[in-house]
Amino acid sequence: MVDRRHVFGWDIGGAHVKACRWSDGALEDVAQWPCPLWQGEHHLDRVLDLAIQRWGDGLAAHHAVTMTGEMVDLYADRADGVQRIAARLAAALPGPVALYARGWDNGDDGDDGGDGAHWVAAHEAALHWPRIASANWRATAWHAAQALRRGWGREAEGLLVDIGSTTTDLIALADGRPQGRSLSDRDRLATGELVYHGVVRTPLCALAPRITFQGQTLNVMHEFFATTADVYRLTGELDPAHDQQPSADGAAKTVPASRARLARMIGCDVRDGSDADWLDLALAWREAQVREIAGQALRVGRAHNLDLAAMVVVAAGCGAFLLPDVLTRLRDLAQRPGAPPRLLDYGRDIACPADPEGSHGLIDITAAPRAHDAHAAWARVCAPCVAVAALWDQRTCVGGR
Repeated sequence: MVDRRHVFGWDIGGAHVKACRWSDGALEDVAQWPCPLWQGEHHLDRVLDLAIQRWGDGLAAHHAVTMTGEMVDLYADRADGVQRIAARLAAALPGPVALYARGWDNGDDGDDGGDGAHWVAAHEAALHWPRIASANWRATAWHAAQALRRGWGREAEGLLVDIGSTTTDLIALADGRPQGRSLSDRDRLATGELVYHGVVRTPLCALAPRITFQGQTLNVMHEFFATTADVYRLTGELDPAHDQQPSADGAAKTVPASRARLARMIGCDVRDGSDADWLDLALAWREAQVREIAGQALRVGRAHNLDLAAMVVVAAGCGAFLLPDVLTRLRDLAQRPGAPPRLLDYGRDIACPADPEGSHGLIDITAAPRAHDAHAAWARVCAPCVAVAALWDQRTCVGGR
């Protein structure tokens, strides 16, 4: 029998699987597991086994699913990926699987109950795969836009900034819904809404063609010698709990090993600089990433006529620690004096609000956790799985359980 009090949200990525348990209108548990799907579906099977160990018989509930894993080169194409992932989940999970799908091909979300959510049964994935593929960003954006509307009214404007391990999503929010008519990753790459920058897996050679070290500007070696995880280990900003992927050389994920990997990017050995030199190099890479994300955010904001001084920025992803500097740089690029845009935390204020009926006040993402924040930090990291669970729960509440 299906337990209708609970719903599980899933975000099946190419490198991680994120899942949550949503019960009686609130987030109850959330987790992320590494899952190198491009190496084989047995990694997905392993994660599903771990979920069964964690939640047991409770998994006999509804499962709301979104995905980006269909892009990995294990699959012949995205259609193949969507179908095979959907089939895998339907076979493994003891409750019915509903796949989150974006709006119709004209960009209109149609008859969606006002929450942007369309749901497709797993056995219909082949028919609707273009709307299922890589739609996780849209679920998060709808959930965030709803929160802005509840807290500040229909006229509230915002920008969702989800900086993850691999990519960054930049989605304009207004009128209680995501803005723009992007229908695919290709569309979003063209508009700046999708930036292939993350704080764990991105190869450093993707951040900048040249970098400064010891006062000298150097061309960067376009080799997979180091990743952004090395940068943020040196700066101390990457939470070890989010550092789930192997290093570029397969060696230790430590500060000394990260220094050695950064040195290779510029044809050096670690003995060629001091610890301070390597930290300065890491900060130079960090600045390159902040500059790129801020520039793309400015593109998106201008395309949708967002008021950068008045808008609210919703922070999500394991790279949310970059947001204060990104927003300061955004203000400078926009040549707007005064304070940077206001910052709202997806995990603490949307997924796990202290007062769900309250004012949805602005939250300082650098503040110490509060007692009710047990799952909030992971909810920020795993935003899409939380969003699809919440959207499914809203639909079933409206339609009756």
